[in-house]
Amino acid sequence: MQAVALTLLIITSIALIVLVAMQSSKSEGLSGAISGGAEQLFGKKKARGIDAVLQRLTIVMSVIFFVLTFALGYII
Repeated sequence: MQAVALTLLIITSIALIVLVAMQSSKSEGLSGAISGGAEQLFGKKKARGIDAVLQRLTIVMSVIFFVLTFALGYII
């Protein structure tokens, strides 16, 4: 059981890294962080197309990652 959970955790973590790396940048760099990057965070711009799919998949994979991490901690 522990080996299965660990294998799933490794696969999930690699998939999560790939999903985050594939997402487009949402800030303008350091200048966006200093001069109002929160405007995009709280604005009404919604992701569309592939960005929306990647965003939802990232959320799902992060939830799976945390569940597997807690389950593995409980098993050990």
